[in-house]
Amino acid sequence: MTTSDGTTKKVAKKLKSLRLDRDLTQAEIADKAKMSTNYYAKIERGEVRPSVDIYERLAKALKVTASDIFPF
Repeated sequence: MTTSDGTTKKVAKKLKSLRLDRDLTQAEIADKAKMSTNYYAKIERGEVRPSVDIYERLAKALKVTASDIFPF
């Protein structure tokens, strides 16, 4: 799903911040979350709204909880 809503953009910004805090590349996170680097990059730019399952895989890859990712 393609989107540009505010919550999606906030989550995207948070994912990027968490990734950079851990000094990881987009490719490293994508690999850990078992997805393509291209798809992860779209998530981080807020261009797509992934499923809850994808967010769960990203949280595990970043070693954080869902509450660390979502702004609500």
